[in-house]
This record gives sequence, C-alpha cells and structure tokens, in this order.
Amino acid sequence: WRVWAIYMVLVANLSEQQMLKEACPACDAAQLCNCSSMGLDFIPPGLTAKITVLNLAHNRIKHIRSRDLQQAVNLRALLLQSNEISSIDEDSFQSLVNLELLDLSNNSLAHLSPLWFGHLFSLQHLHLQGNLYRDLGESSPFSSLRNLSSLHVGNPRFSVIRQGNFEGVEFLNKLWIDGHNLSQYEQGSLKLIKKIKHMIINLRNSNIFSEIVRDVLHSVTWLEVREIILAVETKSLVQNSTGPFRIQKLTFKDAFCTDESLSRMLVLLKNITSIKEIEAIDCELEGRGEWNTKEIASSGESSVETISIINVRIQNFHLFFDLNGMESQINKLKRLTITSSRVFMVACKLARHFSSLLYLDFNDNLLVNNRLDETICEYAWPSLQTLNLSQNSLKSLEETAKYVSRLPKLNNLDISQNNFGDIPDSCEWPKNLTYLNLSSTQIPKVTTCIPPTLEILDVSANNLKEFGLQLPFLKELYLTKNQLKTLPGAAPIPNLVVLSVRRNKLNSFSKQEFEGAQVGAVHLSLMECHRSLVVSLICILVFLVILILVVVGYKYHAVWYLRMTWAWLQAKRKPKRAPPKDICYDAFVSYSENDSNWVENIMVRELEQACPPFRLCLHKRDFVPGKWIVDNIIDSIEKSHKTLFVLSEHFVQSEWCKYELDFSHFRLFDENNDAAILVLLEPIQSKTIPKRFCKLRKIMNTKTYLEWPLEEEQQQMFWENLKRALKS
Repeated sequence: WRVWAIYMVLVANLSEQQMLKEACPACDAAQLCNCSSMGLDFIPPGLTAKITVLNLAHNRIKHIRSRDLQQAVNLRALLLQSNEISSIDEDSFQSLVNLELLDLSNNSLAHLSPLWFGHLFSLQHLHLQGNLYRDLGESSPFSSLRNLSSLHVGNPRFSVIRQGNFEGVEFLNKLWIDGHNLSQYEQGSLKLIKKIKHMIINLRNSNIFSEIVRDVLHSVTWLEVREIILAVETKSLVQNSTGPFRIQKLTFKDAFCTDESLSRMLVLLKNITSIKEIEAIDCELEGRGEWNTKEIASSGESSVETISIINVRIQNFHLFFDLNGMESQINKLKRLTITSSRVFMVACKLARHFSSLLYLDFNDNLLVNNRLDETICEYAWPSLQTLNLSQNSLKSLEETAKYVSRLPKLNNLDISQNNFGDIPDSCEWPKNLTYLNLSSTQIPKVTTCIPPTLEILDVSANNLKEFGLQLPFLKELYLTKNQLKTLPGAAPIPNLVVLSVRRNKLNSFSKQEFEGAQVGAVHLSLMECHRSLVVSLICILVFLVILILVVVGYKYHAVWYLRMTWAWLQAKRKPKRAPPKDICYDAFVSYSENDSNWVENIMVRELEQACPPFRLCLHKRDFVPGKWIVDNIIDSIEKSHKTLFVLSEHFVQSEWCKYELDFSHFRLFDENNDAAILVLLEPIQSKTIPKRFCKLRKIMNTKTYLEWPLEEEQQQMFWENLKRALKS
C-alpha cells in the first residue's frame, strides 16, 4: 500500500505539472511564469517552488483558494490585477513569506481582510485600487506589513477612512489613495504613518483635503492632490500644529479653482513655511486674476522658491489681469515654469520684481515680438541666467536678440521652434551668452548674428547648406537634419569637442575641413591603439618581476635577513644582559633533534646530576607553550649564563637549529663571545657552516672548542673541561 500511495502522489504531481504546461506554456521550466491574458478562470495547478514571478493579470479568475499557491513558496512577485476576483480564502497567501509585490488592483473585492496579509512579512509593494470595497474595515488590514514601501488603495466607491486603518505602517516611499468620492475622514487617521516621501490622493472634497493636510504636515515630503475642486477655505491648514513641517513640495493636478478660492489658498499655504515648490498641472482656473492682493500681501512674504504651471486652462485668458499687487510675493522665487498655458505677456512692473529668479521657462505659449518688449523690459529679471522661449510665436530674430540683451546675467537661451525664417548679418546679444538653441527656426543660413561667445550652439532642423562661422570658444555644435553637403571647416572652431551632423547630405570631405592633416600623419601612442594589450603586458611584467624577486630572495636568503633584522630590533629593545637575579640557567643548549639521544640521555644526565648540579635550558622541556619561538629563544638565551651549541652535520642541516642561530646571532656574538661554548659531536669543517653565519664560522676558526671523544678513557676529561667552561 505504501508503494501504491507513493505512485499515486507521483501521478498526481505529474498530472498537475501537465495541466500547468497546458494552461500556461510559458510556465514550463521557468522562474518567470507569464500567464497573463490567457482567458484563465482559475489559478493553474502545478506551481512549484522554483517560480519567483507569477503573472496572472487580465484573466477571468474569480476565487483564490487555499491550495492554489501553497507550493509557490519562493514567489517574489504575484500579479493578479484586472481579473474578476471577489473572494480570497483567508490562508491563500500564508506560504508566500518571500513575496515582495502583490497586485490585486481592478478586481471585485468588496472587503479587505487582515488575514490575507498576515504572513507576508517581506511584502514591499501592495496594490489594491480599483475594487469594490467602501472602506478599509474597522481596523488596519496592514498591521503585519512592516516592510511595506508603497501602498495604493481606493476606488470610485471608496468613501470612508477611519482612525487605525493605517496602524502598523510607519514608513512609505509612496502612498496613493483613490478617494475621488471620499466623504468621511476621521481626523488623525494618517498621523500614524511617520514618514511618506510621496503621497498622491485623488480627492474632490476640499474640506477633507484641509483635514488631511493638517494630519500629514509632519510626515509627507511631497503631497500631490488630484481632481480637487478648491472651495473658499476659512480654517487654517496648520491650526494648532507647530513646525518644523516636512512638506516641501505641493502639486495640484486636474484641479479646479476660482479667483476667490485660489486667492484664499495662496494665503493659507504661507503658514506651511516648509513648502519650497508648488506645481499646477492640467488645472483649470475660472476667473480673470481678480485676486485679493491686499490680503495676500498683508499675510507676509512667500517662502516658495519654485513654481511650475503646466497646461493651465483659463477660459478668457485674454482678459486676465496683470496681477498688480503681487510684487511682494515673488521676491524669493528662483525658478518659474509656465508652459502650454497661452501666456502672451508679463507686465513690466511685475517682471522687475523677480529679483532672485535664475530660471524662466515660457515654452509653448503665445509670446510675440511686440509683447516681448514689455515682458523683457529694461531692468526686468535682473538675476536671470536661463531663459526658454521655445515654441512661441516670435518672428524676428534681430528683435528677440535685442530684447534678451537687456538680461545682463543670461548664459543660456533657448528660442527654438519659433518661425524666424530669416537671420540678419548682425545682432545684439547678452555679453555672457554661452548656450544658444536655434533649432527648428527656419533660418536658411548662419551669419555673424550668431554671438562669438558661445560654447554650445544648436542649429538643427533648419535649411542650412553650409556652416562657416568663426566661433573660437565653441565646444559643442549640433547640425542634425539640415542640407549640408560638406563638413564645417575645422580652423574656425578650434576648440570643438562634439559635432553632430546626422541626417544631412554629406557626400565629400576636403583637406581644409580637417586642416590638411592626413591619417598617416597622425601618431597615436601604443596605449591609445592597443589599450588592452598594453595592460595585459604590464600585468605579465609585474608578475615576472615579483616571481624573480621571490626566487632571488629565496636563493640569497632575503627572508633570513629580514628575520634577523626583526630579531635584532627586538633584542635591542631589551637590556644588554639580564640582571644576575634573573639568570635561571647555567646554559641554554642548542642542538639538532637527531642528536637528542646524546644530549638528553648522556650530557643532561652527566651535568644535571653533577655535584653541584648544572641547570640546563632545553627547548623541549623549558620553552613556554604557546609563546612565539623568537621570544622563547631570546628569553632563554638572556636567562642563561652560557649558550652551548652541540655541533654536528645534523646541526648544520637542521631547520630548528638554523632558527635558533638566526634569532640569537646578533645578541649572542655582539655582546660577549665568551658566552658561547661549542661542542663538536663529530668532526665538521667550518666551511660546511652556511656563509650567512659568518661570526660562527669566525669563532670556529679562532677559538678552541670541545670535541666529543669516542674513546671512553678520554670522555672523563671532556666532561671536566665542559664543566670548567660552564663555570667560567
């Protein structure tokens, strides 16, 4: 029966995998499983742990069952948007502890259950917009989502936000609330979220907007309000709140306002002193600019530095007032963008009060030359550095240049997509102009009207057949989409770095265009021609040099000299000779392990059992365990009256003895040559001693040493001489 059970499980698994392959061929043996737009009305079985991304969007799934996703434990992204999901089993997502993105938007969910999200500890992005729920429940459905980064909720039926609905959510990069028909907001509901970088809310009710602003003053950095119908607000947007506030940017999109409501809003926004940028995109103003300028002026200066007005519709824009009385509100403004809003003039009196403005963008408006004289009158825009007048109705390049020459600090000018059609031989420009965009202006040629101070010039998409201007400072030249048949000469533009000549009619190149320089006359360095080859050769050479140094160092005992230097430096830090009270041994014995039988069984017994006994220091017995060998050797030599070397052929070849000689060489022989006692177990020539032990070789050539006699009758004399040497 067990075999039968295993067989049935295998058959079931194979059957499910076959069903998955049939339902969604893209799922076969892939981590990314794309089953979108396949007409599925259920989640296909056979999902395994290897799948990390599952896309089931745009199907007809109505219900998510407990077992549907049970095996997909490594899912990181689950896309279920645009189905017909109306019910989800409470434990359907229980196994998805690694899930980071869940999209349930545009379905038919009539309520949200906290149990759905209870085990989604890794979830960062949750999309729930476009369903049928009217509220988020009595409590928070998101309380367990501690890693949540972006949240999108709401739908056309969404009408209530309650206190506690966002409990557990502390930090969000993006919060989007579709509250188009929101009618009830309990004060303090959004205060639970400590920090929101960007909050978007679709909202019509102006009163709820004011309540939400009061709640998010200290949490939201960028507040974007869409589809609002601004009413005349009487209460303060701040009320009892105290700064510092967090809101820095406020955006109105698809909003509707009147002169009265806009005028009042300008006054109220001044209380939020943290706001530095205001945007109005695709908005509509019903009025003619009849604002309460006295109330606006009396409420103090504005702290806003950037204003962007994009595609704002004003029904009777030609009747719009000149905003007389708003002068005090624009002194601190640094950037002003008014595009696609049918602006045809700025009153000279107002323009002169933009004293701090650095950037002005009037792209896609109705500016004409005779009104430009008023807009850029004498002393207007005194600090302006960048001006964009592209896509207007300017006709005269000579007049345009004359008017902008009144801007003493102007560096960058864009007058592209104006139909100039002609270009004079000379023009008057600002003295510091370095960037000029004349693309798509229908000019047939370039003349000395172009200012010689330019570093960047764009004359693309014109009717130019040649370019021969002398521009000594020019670095970038854009000639795309013209009628050029030859390249511009190189001599008149000696500092050119970037040249764009795409979509022209180039068919020949002359010597003069390249100052007569031939390719053969250009000598590039080896690095410029073969950079990778040179780098490879350098790496090989460095490797060879290191290899040679290692070989030479090994052959000539460089490591030994380094060790000796270190030992010598350590020894120099210590006293020249230990005080008598610190002398623990009569002799430190240095010997080869191959000679240990003679040393330990004959010499040690003879000396340590003598009367009086000698105290000997042996590395096997007396070295401190765990202590560095250098310190053990130096300390043992310093605490010994003599150092006794038992020399033999084994000693000379022994690594251990070599280290003892290495680390004791300087201190032993530099301080007192009489401290060394040499015992020869067998005949040995001094020349067999390594040359680097020069002082040891010298001592063997100049001092008497004791030889171990093989005859027993002579050994007694050897011991007496050795004991006498140890006592001296």
